[in-house]
Amino acid sequence: MRDIMIRSSILLSTVAALGLSACTTGGGLFDENDPNRQAKTGALAGAATGAVAGRLAAGNGDVGERNRSVLAGALIGAAAGAAIGNQLDKQEAELRQQLGSQVDIRNTGDRLIVTMPQDILFATDSATLSGGLLGDIQDVAQSVLRYPNTTTQIIGHTDSDGDAAYNLSLSQRRAQAVANVFLAQNVPSSRIQVIGRGEDQPIASNLTPQGKQQNRRVEIVILPNAV
Repeated sequence: MRDIMIRSSILLSTVAALGLSACTTGGGLFDENDPNRQAKTGALAGAATGAVAGRLAAGNGDVGERNRSVLAGALIGAAAGAAIGNQLDKQEAELRQQLGSQVDIRNTGDRLIVTMPQDILFATDSATLSGGLLGDIQDVAQSVLRYPNTTTQIIGHTDSDGDAAYNLSLSQRRAQAVANVFLAQNVPSSRIQVIGRGEDQPIASNLTPQGKQQNRRVEIVILPNAV
Protein backbone atom coordinates (compact mmCIF):
# COMPACT_ATOMS: atom_id res chain seq x y z
CA MET A 1 0.00 0.00 0.00
CA ARG A 2 2.79 2.41 0.90
CA ASP A 3 4.50 1.85 -2.49
CA ILE A 4 1.23 2.49 -4.30
CA MET A 5 0.76 5.76 -2.45
CA ILE A 6 4.28 6.89 -3.29
CA ARG A 7 3.91 6.02 -6.98
CA SER A 8 0.57 7.78 -7.15
CA SER A 9 1.99 10.91 -5.59
CA ILE A 10 4.92 10.99 -7.99
CA LEU A 11 2.65 10.39 -10.97
CA LEU A 12 0.26 13.16 -10.01
CA SER A 13 2.99 15.73 -9.46
CA THR A 14 4.79 14.79 -12.68
CA VAL A 15 1.63 15.00 -14.78
CA ALA A 16 0.76 18.38 -13.28
CA ALA A 17 4.22 19.78 -13.96
CA LEU A 18 4.45 18.48 -17.50
CA GLY A 19 0.97 19.73 -18.24
CA LEU A 20 1.88 23.24 -17.26
CA SER A 21 5.20 22.97 -19.08
CA ALA A 22 3.44 22.01 -22.28
CA CYS A 23 1.36 25.18 -22.12
CA THR A 24 4.40 27.40 -22.58
CA THR A 25 5.59 28.42 -26.01
CA GLY A 26 8.97 27.89 -27.65
CA GLY A 27 11.15 24.81 -28.17
CA GLY A 28 11.57 21.67 -26.15
CA LEU A 29 12.05 21.67 -22.43
CA PHE A 30 15.82 21.31 -22.58
CA ASP A 31 16.41 23.34 -25.76
CA GLU A 32 19.15 25.89 -24.99
CA ASN A 33 17.67 28.22 -27.62
CA ASP A 34 14.19 28.14 -26.13
CA PRO A 35 13.48 31.64 -24.75
CA ASN A 36 11.06 30.09 -22.25
CA ARG A 37 13.37 27.33 -20.99
CA GLN A 38 13.67 28.73 -17.47
CA ALA A 39 9.91 29.16 -17.17
CA LYS A 40 9.53 25.47 -17.98
CA THR A 41 12.35 24.46 -15.66
CA GLY A 42 10.84 26.62 -12.92
CA ALA A 43 7.47 24.95 -13.39
CA LEU A 44 8.99 21.50 -12.97
CA ALA A 45 11.07 22.50 -9.95
CA GLY A 46 8.11 24.28 -8.38
CA ALA A 47 5.86 21.29 -8.96
CA ALA A 48 8.31 18.98 -7.25
CA THR A 49 8.66 21.30 -4.27
CA GLY A 50 4.92 21.88 -4.09
CA ALA A 51 4.21 18.16 -4.25
CA VAL A 52 6.49 17.51 -1.30
CA ALA A 53 4.89 20.35 0.65
CA GLY A 54 1.43 19.05 -0.18
CA ARG A 55 2.36 15.55 0.93
CA LEU A 56 3.65 16.85 4.25
CA ALA A 57 0.56 19.02 4.75
CA ALA A 58 -1.71 16.03 4.22
CA GLY A 59 -0.25 14.29 7.24
CA ASN A 60 -1.76 10.88 7.93
CA GLY A 61 -4.93 11.30 5.91
CA ASP A 62 -6.27 8.59 3.62
CA VAL A 63 -4.74 7.85 0.21
CA GLY A 64 -7.20 10.01 -1.70
CA GLU A 65 -6.65 12.98 0.57
CA ARG A 66 -2.90 12.66 0.28
CA ASN A 67 -3.02 12.43 -3.50
CA ARG A 68 -5.27 15.47 -3.74
CA SER A 69 -2.93 17.41 -1.47
CA VAL A 70 0.09 16.39 -3.55
CA LEU A 71 -1.65 17.42 -6.77
CA ALA A 72 -2.74 20.76 -5.34
CA GLY A 73 0.75 21.45 -4.04
CA ALA A 74 2.30 20.50 -7.39
CA LEU A 75 -0.05 22.83 -9.29
CA ILE A 76 0.59 25.75 -6.95
CA GLY A 77 4.33 25.15 -6.97
CA ALA A 78 4.45 24.79 -10.74
CA ALA A 79 2.57 28.05 -11.24
CA ALA A 80 4.90 29.93 -8.89
CA GLY A 81 8.01 28.37 -10.43
CA ALA A 82 6.84 29.13 -13.96
CA ALA A 83 6.11 32.75 -13.03
CA ILE A 84 9.63 33.23 -11.66
CA GLY A 85 11.24 31.43 -14.60
CA ASN A 86 9.21 33.43 -17.11
CA GLN A 87 10.25 36.69 -15.45
CA LEU A 88 13.92 35.69 -15.60
CA ASP A 89 13.64 34.66 -19.26
CA LYS A 90 12.11 38.01 -20.15
CA GLN A 91 14.58 40.09 -18.13
CA GLU A 92 17.53 38.11 -19.50
CA ALA A 93 16.42 38.74 -23.10
CA GLU A 94 16.08 42.47 -22.45
CA LEU A 95 19.51 42.71 -20.82
CA ARG A 96 21.19 40.81 -23.67
CA GLN A 97 19.84 43.41 -26.09
CA GLN A 98 21.01 46.33 -23.95
CA LEU A 99 24.42 45.32 -22.61
CA GLY A 100 27.75 45.17 -24.41
CA SER A 101 29.70 42.05 -25.28
CA GLN A 102 32.11 42.51 -22.36
CA VAL A 103 29.31 41.78 -19.89
CA ASP A 104 28.40 38.16 -19.20
CA ILE A 105 24.80 37.18 -18.35
CA ARG A 106 23.90 33.80 -16.87
CA ASN A 107 20.37 32.63 -16.14
CA THR A 108 20.41 29.78 -13.61
CA GLY A 109 16.64 29.40 -13.40
CA ASP A 110 16.30 31.04 -10.00
CA ARG A 111 18.49 34.13 -10.57
CA LEU A 112 20.30 36.23 -13.15
CA ILE A 113 24.04 36.70 -12.70
CA VAL A 114 25.47 39.69 -14.56
CA THR A 115 29.27 39.62 -14.45
CA MET A 116 31.46 42.63 -15.20
CA PRO A 117 35.27 42.46 -15.34
CA GLN A 118 36.92 44.68 -12.75
CA ASP A 119 39.80 45.47 -15.11
CA ILE A 120 37.36 47.56 -17.15
CA LEU A 121 35.38 48.87 -14.19
CA PHE A 122 38.35 50.01 -12.09
CA ALA A 123 41.98 51.02 -12.40
CA THR A 124 44.53 48.88 -10.56
CA ASP A 125 44.15 49.13 -6.77
CA SER A 126 41.27 51.60 -7.14
CA ALA A 127 37.61 51.53 -6.12
CA THR A 128 36.69 54.51 -8.30
CA LEU A 129 34.58 53.51 -11.30
CA SER A 130 35.96 54.30 -14.73
CA GLY A 131 33.57 55.26 -17.51
CA GLY A 132 34.02 52.03 -19.48
CA LEU A 133 30.95 50.10 -18.33
CA LEU A 134 29.10 52.83 -16.46
CA GLY A 135 26.32 52.85 -19.05
CA ASP A 136 25.90 49.09 -18.71
CA ILE A 137 25.64 49.36 -14.93
CA GLN A 138 22.98 52.04 -15.33
CA ASP A 139 21.09 49.81 -17.79
CA VAL A 140 21.10 46.95 -15.26
CA ALA A 141 19.86 49.33 -12.57
CA GLN A 142 17.00 50.46 -14.82
CA SER A 143 16.15 46.83 -15.50
CA VAL A 144 15.99 46.20 -11.76
CA LEU A 145 13.58 49.13 -11.45
CA ARG A 146 11.35 47.63 -14.14
CA TYR A 147 11.17 44.39 -12.16
CA PRO A 148 10.33 45.59 -8.65
CA ASN A 149 9.70 42.13 -7.20
CA THR A 150 13.44 41.39 -7.02
CA THR A 151 16.41 41.78 -4.70
CA THR A 152 19.88 42.57 -6.05
CA GLN A 153 23.18 41.36 -4.64
CA ILE A 154 26.28 43.24 -5.80
CA ILE A 155 29.31 41.06 -5.09
CA GLY A 156 32.95 42.05 -5.49
CA HIS A 157 35.70 39.50 -6.17
CA THR A 158 39.48 39.75 -6.51
CA ASP A 159 42.34 37.48 -7.51
CA SER A 160 44.73 36.09 -4.90
CA ASP A 161 47.55 38.60 -5.37
CA GLY A 162 48.38 40.58 -2.25
CA ASP A 163 47.08 40.41 1.29
CA ALA A 164 43.77 38.56 1.75
CA ALA A 165 42.38 41.12 4.21
CA TYR A 166 43.20 43.97 1.83
CA ASN A 167 41.60 42.11 -1.09
CA LEU A 168 38.45 41.63 0.97
CA SER A 169 38.28 45.35 1.73
CA LEU A 170 38.94 46.27 -1.90
CA SER A 171 36.20 43.93 -3.12
CA GLN A 172 33.73 45.48 -0.68
CA ARG A 173 34.61 49.01 -1.76
CA ARG A 174 34.29 48.12 -5.42
CA ALA A 175 30.93 46.45 -4.87
CA GLN A 176 29.78 49.56 -3.01
CA ALA A 177 30.90 51.76 -5.92
CA VAL A 178 28.64 49.77 -8.25
CA ALA A 179 25.82 49.89 -5.70
CA ASN A 180 26.17 53.67 -5.60
CA VAL A 181 25.29 53.77 -9.31
CA PHE A 182 22.14 51.78 -8.55
CA LEU A 183 21.25 54.21 -5.78
CA ALA A 184 21.82 57.15 -8.13
CA GLN A 185 19.36 55.48 -10.52
CA ASN A 186 16.78 55.47 -7.69
CA VAL A 187 16.93 51.76 -6.89
CA PRO A 188 15.86 51.60 -3.21
CA SER A 189 18.66 50.69 -0.82
CA SER A 190 16.33 48.07 0.72
CA ARG A 191 16.58 46.10 -2.52
CA ILE A 192 20.40 46.11 -2.65
CA GLN A 193 22.84 43.89 -0.76
CA VAL A 194 26.52 44.81 -1.03
CA ILE A 195 28.92 41.91 -0.50
CA GLY A 196 32.71 41.63 -0.70
CA ARG A 197 34.14 38.15 -1.24
CA GLY A 198 37.78 39.08 -1.76
CA GLU A 199 39.73 36.15 -3.17
CA ASP A 200 37.54 33.43 -1.60
CA GLN A 201 35.40 32.49 -4.64
CA PRO A 202 37.61 32.17 -7.73
CA ILE A 203 36.07 30.95 -10.98
CA ALA A 204 39.44 30.21 -12.59
CA SER A 205 42.99 29.38 -11.57
CA ASN A 206 44.97 32.13 -9.86
CA LEU A 207 48.15 30.57 -11.25
CA THR A 208 47.79 32.20 -14.67
CA PRO A 209 47.29 35.83 -15.75
CA GLN A 210 44.17 34.81 -17.69
CA GLY A 211 42.70 33.09 -14.65
CA LYS A 212 43.43 36.04 -12.39
CA GLN A 213 41.73 38.34 -14.88
CA GLN A 214 38.56 36.22 -14.75
CA ASN A 215 38.60 36.21 -10.96
CA ARG A 216 38.71 40.01 -10.78
CA ARG A 217 35.04 40.74 -11.29
CA VAL A 218 31.84 42.27 -9.94
CA GLU A 219 28.70 40.14 -10.07
CA ILE A 220 25.24 41.67 -10.04
CA VAL A 221 22.87 38.91 -8.93
CA ILE A 222 19.17 39.54 -9.51
CA LEU A 223 16.98 37.37 -7.29
CA PRO A 224 13.21 37.22 -7.83
CA ASN A 225 11.27 37.38 -4.59
CA ALA A 226 8.83 34.58 -3.84
CA VAL A 227 5.51 34.99 -5.63
